[in-house]
Amino acid sequence: MPFLDIQLNDGRKIPSIAFGSGSVNKGKDIHVYIEQAIEAGFSHLDTAQYYRNEESVGRAIKESGLERSALYITSKYSDGNETPRKSFEDSLRKIGVKYLDLYLIHAPQIVKNYVAAWGELEKFREEGLAKSIGVSNFGIEELQILLKQAKVTPAVNQINFHPYNYTQLKPLLEYQARHGIVTEAYGSLAPITKFPGGPVDVPITKAAERLGVTATQVVFLWVKAKGAVIVTTSSNKKHLEEYLAVGDLPPLTSEEIEEIDKAGAQGPPTTSAVASLRTRVVTRLGPPIRYLLALATVYVGLWFALSALKTWLSSPGSSQSSVRATNATSARVHCRM
Repeated sequence: MPFLDIQLNDGRKIPSIAFGSGSVNKGKDIHVYIEQAIEAGFSHLDTAQYYRNEESVGRAIKESGLERSALYITSKYSDGNETPRKSFEDSLRKIGVKYLDLYLIHAPQIVKNYVAAWGELEKFREEGLAKSIGVSNFGIEELQILLKQAKVTPAVNQINFHPYNYTQLKPLLEYQARHGIVTEAYGSLAPITKFPGGPVDVPITKAAERLGVTATQVVFLWVKAKGAVIVTTSSNKKHLEEYLAVGDLPPLTSEEIEEIDKAGAQGPPTTSAVASLRTRVVTRLGPPIRYLLALATVYVGLWFALSALKTWLSSPGSSQSSVRATNATSARVHCRM
């Protein structure tokens, strides 16, 4: 079945998979990627003030021609030097909408006075400008401090969440469960993108073979089994379709989930282990391929060197220009003296 919505503690629902405009997309005009995500089937768009591309999200939404109600839009308060009100209004203006479905405090590390900021988010909710409010990157301590003062319990906590940090996160996840706070998971593909060759590779590969799916899809099935919202991104349309197809896959068995949990508890591979894996891969490529890789490395180095030399020779800072600038500066110094 397709990805279902997840019930929030405020009575509203949230789509259980989102396309994020962060990660490698920060500061870039990615409206084409946002449009591609919408066309692929994503209805939940996750952005933030810190990503510096809310305008891209707004442009894609406008060009999609969809009704506002067809999309679920999340943004985040990321600048502790600006008031929450100003940041929120800037986000509405840049995205080009009158309200947000979900507004989060991005991180307690950058919004130091998050308790006071939360009071402002509660006002946005009361005014109907933010349908739901929540936090991101909060630990137990920050949540405890917040809940002592809060009138409204955060609907979600968006955190870095994958098999290798699941064991460490268990106390936080249990605390959130007691308060009805839904987990949003980003960085879940870390076992594949950051820590290949680690312990979880075995159970993930085994499950992938049983289901006839990719390792990426198994990781997302694992996240789904934990009841978390998946926040992911890609500029590749086939990858987006691969992600969305997880909604139609049968679930992992309890044994498969347990095996991934146990393997993840062993921790990711060390840097030396990853380097060793890369060495083995290069070795298996054979002498001809290694030779071509070496030539490519030399070629790229020469290209950068020549480009830098060309830029230097054509710039005002070249030798002749520098001499003229030095003489002119010297003349001005003598005049002042």
